[in-house]
Amino acid sequence: MDRRTIRPVVIAIFHHAGRILVEAITDPADSVQCYRPLGGEIEFGEHSRDALIREVREEIGAEITALRLLGMLENRFEFEGRQHHEIVLVYQAALVDRALYNHPLIEGREGSVAIRAEWKSLDEAGPGGPLLFPDGLLELLRAQVE
Repeated sequence: MDRRTIRPVVIAIFHHAGRILVEAITDPADSVQCYRPLGGEIEFGEHSRDALIREVREEIGAEITALRLLGMLENRFEFEGRQHHEIVLVYQAALVDRALYNHPLIEGREGSVAIRAEWKSLDEAGPGGPLLFPDGLLELLRAQVE
């Protein structure tokens, strides 16, 4: 993929007991760790809602419901030594299998790579701890609470 393009992305915010479901990601170029909600790229011709349903199904094998668009973020960042640019649609959603809310860790796959999603408080992200990506997500989520 040409990294000089803007990538359309969709992510899911699942809330449970004051926490959200995120995947911990470490940049191999500089070992910086961040948290990112589940989701992924919107394919050409695909509606963002359908992309989110597909991505969560692919990543953790779960079905989702009650999708509500919370907002859109523009995310420019460096990862693996390369510049990236994304437009990110942020949805609130619910897991159909309510038992998943009681799992502290949900394992899955993103392609051939194993992923581990875990419930984290928004207070665990930010200064002094891993950042929450994409840029602006922490502020968007905190504004939803106010």
